Amino acid sequence: MTLHISRTRRAIAVSAGLATAAALALLPGTASAAATGIGSVTAKAAQPTGPDLSYIVNIRPGKGNSDRVQRAIADAGGTVVQAYDQLGVIVAHSADTGFAPAIRKVSGVDSAGATRAAPLPAQSTTDVGMPKMLTAEDLKAASAKAAPGEDPLEPLQWDLKAIKADKAHEKTLGSPKVTVGVIDTGVDDTHPDIAPNFDRAKSVSCITGKPDTTDGAWRPFTTGGSPHGTHVAGEIAGAKNGIGITGVAPGVKIAAIKVATQGGSFFYTESVVCGFVWAAEHHIDVTNNSYYTDPWYFNCKNDPDQKALVEAITRASTYAESKGTVNVAAAGNENYDFAADAITDPSSPDDATPGSRVVNPRECLDIPTQLPGVVTVAATGAKGIKSSYSNYGLGFIDIAAPGGDSTAFQPPQAPATSGLILGPVPGGGWAYMAGTSMAAPHVVGVAALLKSEHPDASAWEIRALLELQADRTPCTTPYDIDGDGKVDAVCQGGKFYNGFYGAGITDALNAVTK
Repeated sequence: MTLHISRTRRAIAVSAGLATAAALALLPGTASAAATGIGSVTAKAAQPTGPDLSYIVNIRPGKGNSDRVQRAIADAGGTVVQAYDQLGVIVAHSADTGFAPAIRKVSGVDSAGATRAAPLPAQSTTDVGMPKMLTAEDLKAASAKAAPGEDPLEPLQWDLKAIKADKAHEKTLGSPKVTVGVIDTGVDDTHPDIAPNFDRAKSVSCITGKPDTTDGAWRPFTTGGSPHGTHVAGEIAGAKNGIGITGVAPGVKIAAIKVATQGGSFFYTESVVCGFVWAAEHHIDVTNNSYYTDPWYFNCKNDPDQKALVEAITRASTYAESKGTVNVAAAGNENYDFAADAITDPSSPDDATPGSRVVNPRECLDIPTQLPGVVTVAATGAKGIKSSYSNYGLGFIDIAAPGGDSTAFQPPQAPATSGLILGPVPGGGWAYMAGTSMAAPHVVGVAALLKSEHPDASAWEIRALLELQADRTPCTTPYDIDGDGKVDAVCQGGKFYNGFYGAGITDALNAVTK
């Protein structure tokens, strides 16, 4: 039996007290019935026969072409929200149900599609369950066991020891010249584990598809806000300051790039495109992407809408990489074998009425996880084997890292008591969570340490170094995680590269010594 995991590369946790409330997606104003086009072109009256939706329009890059297509968007009853001319991607809104088919016929348009099935929020992180809060008694007990030089909660962080981050910290904590972008639900920069390393100048909200640098816009929503982004940020770069937990790279900087709607719900394409472009143009060295892009778990290229979403995010992530950004993503939490010929997707579209469909994962992509150049991370538990929920597949997984697992399946060594991952949550507290959402930040932290050691290395070189420093880990065979006598997953490959662990389990000490 496997753990049920939510998809913000939906983290495991276990307390109903922090349940997040679904809320309306934040959209700019609806398309006008007689919107005015760019320049001297007047738009035709839109026919608001459907809900106001957001669209991606992919064109040949170039301002001249962009201006012409923007006029066509207005003529078709749409409103331009943001034009990323460097990518050839335009974000638009329209309530006209014929908008996408009309725009696809415009000269210079490569593809166009709706980014959502309904104007409502969705759930797409990759963590499992709800956070399990650390009590005052837990904090006191852990602090009493902390060794000299350890932060108070380090005794509970079995994951740091699993990747030898504690040993790496004896050599370096990472460079403050390195900045990691947490593309997520927002980060609470007032948390004592986050505040010392937070970079306000490089933080932003992208939830509308357009950058918002209003002070604090990068924080989780105060009502129904998700703890996900704050937890991820702490795992990467929680300060070593004698207060709470320690991050994998506690000396590097953190920037918040908020892309999720109210409640940490939907991660729509326009927001994710904005996030990657922001990272590219603000010298972000590594991004953490612990989510999938709503509303489709898999985006099939034979569908005109889904094809457009894949193309837009591919352009954006590739642009970021060309500017030196290493993009790391969580593999997902459904125990899917991505090397299989067919996978049943029961949850798409997740912002409307989902249906069940069978897809070929080579043709229908989980984005940004399966995009070219993205480092895909599987999760391991306290025993160092694939977590019960983690997706896997030869040719799909690049590397593995601690993401936690059911304590019953993979109990840690004392003094740690939980098989989940401990990290900060908004409001100054700490909680246990798990999922590939928690695995990716460990790899991001190691990438930040590598960038600290090799400041002139390109994104491609850091990706190569990530694989070289990993501890080679052979397939776990047979894989019977719950001990019921039945095989729960089959690993393909050898010691140096396989479907469970990719190139191996990330190793922070190797990153700073080899």
